[in-house]
Amino acid sequence: MAVESAVPIRLTGAAGRIDSSAIRDLLEVVDRGDVISLAGGLPAAETFPAAALADAFADIIATDPGALQYSTTEGFGPLRQWVAERHGAEQDQVLITHGSQQALDLVVRALVEPGATVVLADPAYVGALQVFRLAGARLAPVASDVDGLRVDAFADRLRAGARPALVYLVANFDNPTGATLSLQRRIVLAEMADHYGFVIVEDDPYGELRWAGDALPPMRSFTDRAVTLGTVSKIVCPGLRIGYSIAPRPLAEAMVVLKQALDLHTSTLSQRAIHRVVTTPGFMTSQVDRLRPLYRERCATLVDALRAELGDRFEFDPPQGGMFVWGRLADSIDTQELLPAAVEQGVAYVPGQAFAVEGDYRQSLRLSFATTPPEQLLEGVRRLERALTKLSPRGESR
Repeated sequence: MAVESAVPIRLTGAAGRIDSSAIRDLLEVVDRGDVISLAGGLPAAETFPAAALADAFADIIATDPGALQYSTTEGFGPLRQWVAERHGAEQDQVLITHGSQQALDLVVRALVEPGATVVLADPAYVGALQVFRLAGARLAPVASDVDGLRVDAFADRLRAGARPALVYLVANFDNPTGATLSLQRRIVLAEMADHYGFVIVEDDPYGELRWAGDALPPMRSFTDRAVTLGTVSKIVCPGLRIGYSIAPRPLAEAMVVLKQALDLHTSTLSQRAIHRVVTTPGFMTSQVDRLRPLYRERCATLVDALRAELGDRFEFDPPQGGMFVWGRLADSIDTQELLPAAVEQGVAYVPGQAFAVEGDYRQSLRLSFATTPPEQLLEGVRRLERALTKLSPRGESR
């Protein structure tokens, strides 16, 4: 039996700078069979290439003993080369990481001192907020709209003397808003980076999940002061935790040394299995061609249901890709206060305030359609409408 010490364990300031992810906490609450979850940003499990991965793991273990050994920090060379070719980069710019979350952490460790300024759109991805707060960064949120981060508002801050270390953005199908940074804004933001000397960190987990409109060039196309963060989580599967960064060489070299200190290297076996699968002739084309219509159908179902059930009570812009619908309730209802009623009705979402940096998103919410079949999306929106009707002023007047 353990003896309880009278002296409390002293935690660092870093441990107190971040809170638990509201989304992770919510996933635990709604992990019930009777709740339709529109909360988690999870990919559709039925698209995971389980058989191909099983064959790859079995064959690699049987024929390649090196797959069970320590490896280089930079990552498995053939996988790095595949990433480089896919993104028009050089292999020495690519670092394989433990998911793109680690890639972001390494970039921040390399570029952001405590107290340094990080610019990002508001609302923002929760995982990025955790990384920046852990680093002790000073967050400088900039408003966003359907075309992404408002570069005009950001330009005003730069002219007023702001000097950020980096700018973070999810340029394609932002999490949570689903917005895509317009071509003109990409060009202007790159010019700002070159003029003022900050680094642009483009987190791109959803870029290949486009089913409408034209794909736009990455930020690295416009400036050499840009980093791309990527992952196989949304295209292949998330459980193997294979991500990567593509960075300017001096930054890439610094990130390798930092990663050495953190975990030595990403799983050798997982890297080789992923490489085996993604380089199988025709796999990536067929996998993406499978994902896009699936998500397009589910998104359309959700959009149509929202319009039919909620009408003008829910304002939103339908996305052209990605995994999320973001919107605002027209009624004066706090979506955090609405959530218990929604769960009671059997549906869950993420309240908008979970993504807030400084803004007020108490009337906003994020819905994910990726993991939910069409019939459940329809029923989920009906349940949301019932919860909303119970609490809204319009509902009380009926």
